[in-house]
Amino acid sequence: MVVVTLQRQKCIGCNYCVEMAPAQFQMSKKDGKSVLLRSNEKKGFYTLKSHDNSIFDPCLQAQKACPVKIITAKMI
Repeated sequence: MVVVTLQRQKCIGCNYCVEMAPAQFQMSKKDGKSVLLRSNEKKGFYTLKSHDNSIFDPCLQAQKACPVKIITAKMI
């Protein structure tokens, strides 16, 4: 299982996550911040849990590209 988290409040809207993993991230037209698609929010953290292991590599690339380090991707 892949677990991806996003701390959306700290997003600066650089768009790197969308470039690396467009199937999991998109930019909000309302505030210009990243949105983790199909995620659940709890205390400011947006979490996506998926059994599709093919999303891990793109999400890991998004994690590495994020200049404010608000994305984590892990395999559990």
